[in-house]
Amino acid sequence: MVNDQFAASYNEDAHHNIHFFKLDGTPDGEIPFPALGSIVQINDIGLHAARADDELFYAFQSFLYPTTVYRYNFQTRSADPIDIPELDFDPSAYETQQVFVPSQDGTKIPMYLNYKKGVKFDGQNPTLLYGYGGFNISVMPIFAISRLIWLELGGVYASANMRGGAEYGEDWHQGGMLNNKQNVFDDFIACAEWLIEQKITSTPKLAIEGRSNGGLLVGACMTQRPDLFGACLPHVGVMDMLRFHKFTIGWAWVSDYGAPDDPEQFKTLYAYSPYHNLKPGTSYPPTLVTTGDHDDRVVPGHSFKFAARLQACQSGDAPALIRIQTKAGHGFGKPTKILIDELTDIYAFLVHALDM
Repeated sequence: MVNDQFAASYNEDAHHNIHFFKLDGTPDGEIPFPALGSIVQINDIGLHAARADDELFYAFQSFLYPTTVYRYNFQTRSADPIDIPELDFDPSAYETQQVFVPSQDGTKIPMYLNYKKGVKFDGQNPTLLYGYGGFNISVMPIFAISRLIWLELGGVYASANMRGGAEYGEDWHQGGMLNNKQNVFDDFIACAEWLIEQKITSTPKLAIEGRSNGGLLVGACMTQRPDLFGACLPHVGVMDMLRFHKFTIGWAWVSDYGAPDDPEQFKTLYAYSPYHNLKPGTSYPPTLVTTGDHDDRVVPGHSFKFAARLQACQSGDAPALIRIQTKAGHGFGKPTKILIDELTDIYAFLVHALDM
């Protein structure tokens, strides 16, 4: 409640909007955003005001715009930035587009594309496709310096919103969990195929990336479709779906993945487990596995085993590498220098693998 009316924040197609309503429920406009983006939640609250106030505060971010605090004035019906981070980057030179890609079963999957204005879609653009798809987590447009680097290198950055997340409520979550987990991989593969069909990129120029549950996503997709990708980046991934529940917090993931000790759920897990689906004599894409030697969430053994098995199965000339960060965990709280070092290695790998 603010200005004696309702202010409501909505998640619409994996981005936020702020709408106003009078006390009788009549719509009373909305706040225009500079791009498709998201409201930063602070203690689960995104809008800050009191009922009698004639102004509303919120923090907005997007793929291209850093987190900026805005003041909305109800008298002038305008929103003005009051805290803009200094950044040597011009977002007006780039654009964000949202598309909806049909998955294998016809379900429309939202995907964001970010690229420099005027880019030619001739199949030659190095493209980095990111995904997560699980645990009822929405992948919203968020700002990261690392993505700006990729765009300045001439790359296209794509972010897919597969089933398993919270983008469309609990049905969307359940559509990508337990026995429906294969839907997540189908959704991601469909997005990759769409990028190629639209000549935004091509297999030799397409890299996929994911962290944690997203690392599982990359591992499963590269074992199911090794022909589709030009490079793979599984970060701190869950790779052994038959033993994940035996280490640290892994038992808590049974609610989303299923229980390996259950005979029926075992079949589902074994069918897509990245470690168990690496096949000898297969030509896999260039792959850089990353982990931390003190990861107490997804124990590094997942990545160790996957990388070793990948190297043993690799029949082609593409590199199968693992980068192990010492004195580091799952990724939270890493010093800036370590983040820079890690990112440098990742982008150097992509520049080489995608022949940039």
